[in-house]
Amino acid sequence: MSSVASGWYARLDHVCPNRVEQLERWLDSWEEAVIHKLPIAATMPGSWPTLPAGLISDPGAVLEHLLARHEAVSDGRSPRGAYSTPDRLVRAVLADELRGHSKSNKEPPATLSLAAMPPGFRAYAEKLNQSALSGSEDASEGAIQAGEITRTGIPIPFSDPAVAGGVVPGCLFKIHVSRCEDLSPEQAREDTLRLLRGLQMADSSQIAVTCARRRILLVLARSGLVDLQGDGGFERIGRKEAEEILEGSVKHVDALREDWPWQEDSRLLVSRPPWLRIKDRFRGHPEGSELRKKLSKSLRNTSEADGRKRFSALRGNVNLYRLYIERAIQLVMEGGKVRMIVPNTVLREKSSVALRKMIVEQNQWLSSWSFPESQRIFPGTSQGVSVIGIEVGGKTEMMTSFGPLRADDISTKSGLDNSSPFIEMERGPWSVWTDMTWAVPRMPRDEFSRRAVLKAIGDLADQPRLGEEGNWLNPSDEPIRVRVGEVDQSKWSSDIEGWGGDSDGVPFIRGSHFLLEEGKISIRHPAYDASIEDGAVERGHALWTGAIEAKGVSRVACQAIVNAEKERRLRWAVVPPDCVLGNSVNYLELPEVVLDGLAEEHGGVDQGLLSLAEQLNSDALDLWSRAWAANNNVNNYEIERLPLPPPSTDGTLNYELRQ
Repeated sequence: MSSVASGWYARLDHVCPNRVEQLERWLDSWEEAVIHKLPIAATMPGSWPTLPAGLISDPGAVLEHLLARHEAVSDGRSPRGAYSTPDRLVRAVLADELRGHSKSNKEPPATLSLAAMPPGFRAYAEKLNQSALSGSEDASEGAIQAGEITRTGIPIPFSDPAVAGGVVPGCLFKIHVSRCEDLSPEQAREDTLRLLRGLQMADSSQIAVTCARRRILLVLARSGLVDLQGDGGFERIGRKEAEEILEGSVKHVDALREDWPWQEDSRLLVSRPPWLRIKDRFRGHPEGSELRKKLSKSLRNTSEADGRKRFSALRGNVNLYRLYIERAIQLVMEGGKVRMIVPNTVLREKSSVALRKMIVEQNQWLSSWSFPESQRIFPGTSQGVSVIGIEVGGKTEMMTSFGPLRADDISTKSGLDNSSPFIEMERGPWSVWTDMTWAVPRMPRDEFSRRAVLKAIGDLADQPRLGEEGNWLNPSDEPIRVRVGEVDQSKWSSDIEGWGGDSDGVPFIRGSHFLLEEGKISIRHPAYDASIEDGAVERGHALWTGAIEAKGVSRVACQAIVNAEKERRLRWAVVPPDCVLGNSVNYLELPEVVLDGLAEEHGGVDQGLLSLAEQLNSDALDLWSRAWAANNNVNNYEIERLPLPPPSTDGTLNYELRQ
């Protein structure tokens, strides 16, 4: 279905190249469909391509996608990389968060069983029960009148600082509408006004704000709570009144760099912020370089009224979603809640360490949901997805990590399924496991494998690391370094050829030359294996003819890009001295004292390197590596932080999975 949908958007660009016009005409068609109770396909402009069946039932998703394409092109990026936020995921997040606020789902107040009592005590018990019930109702009514919550159980103010096309408030109002069924028409109207006034929605794009306002209006109109063509009445809100409220509730504001325009802090913030690195923004824009520098400088210099820098966790290659997480915490009152839909990499990547520390040490990190790449939660991309839940203030003593999750683990009615796999990250062990970086391990789904991973983490966490000075392998003060292969395959492609035997050059080894067979890792390259057939992938791009000379020594190297869900992530082998390595390979730069020690211990350098490669390929280290993998790159810093216990250590290098 994704390819069919992509084709429709491409055909739409052909007949209507102006993307602002696409948005306007789509919203007009949606409104006409709501007014006349027709499918949107019947109200679309006649010149537009026929709408695929998969897009007919969800005009909001189309709106999101059209907006994402518009924003991408405005930045100079390709519209092919744009995608919309799945309505189902947002509704599940909201349902999960609001489950405790639903009157229908709340546990009833504790009462005494009248049937179990002698008749003489029943009158007294009835009095106690009535008191408990009325007390609960009084407290709820008090919170409603104080503007803390709606009758439908939604905490207010409710915020989204990156509202985009309005997927979060659109889903929120669908939940609100379903809960209004228990209210009288007058109460439903009153409560809808309460929720509209309690919104704090913002976006840096004026077009996005316009789309979000109109989407909310159309969702409420379709449910019968807004009158699009009149002034409303005791059951419906008039269009003019709703639009005036939305002007104050959905605003054109850059939440990252500008002041928040509302005085009251939010009680609940739910958002899917932009997933975009600053260095990728404006990539195809004629003034892209200057615009990126200006944006980066502006974000780094943004300060609060008291002079403090707004973003304490701004580090390295900045992705906007990380800034939105920190900003969200600032916008929510103490004890309020934050739910953010973000890339799964936030749980483990090095560049998010400062952010995770801020969350754990200054707030209560309640939960994380983790969907692996294979679930394709966002149509059109294989990006892993996480949903993090935070209570503002305090500090984290325990965080519950749910995952790996499947798409069917969530429901638009009840949120996360109670049977979903999880682990509880207690602060003490968690800090030891991660050296207080507060990374969250990637876990397998089945219980046996989960126990194996947890055992490996527990056994290895306090062991010396490969890159540390003075460990058993490296007694010197010169550390072991991890290097990327010396040839950038994209920049030097003209110097890389297929292996044919009739050209001068040396073996070129890339990631695909690392062979995993029956649990063993080896180099399968035509220079060393004459049995490789013509046309095999190993013969392509296997000969180096450039100026870079082959290293004069053997090296321990590993495949640099390996999916963390594959059978084995760590794939170490010894490469001969007569080759060059591509940048899809990492290798160890070993001090002379280490090479001398390996030669003395094993009767030669190559034999020592083979022994080291075997140790690095241990089951325990592979389990460790997969658990802490941020992405498919086996990063240099990740390798340098590999635990390296002495070879004699029980249950580590020669690891056995024991119950």
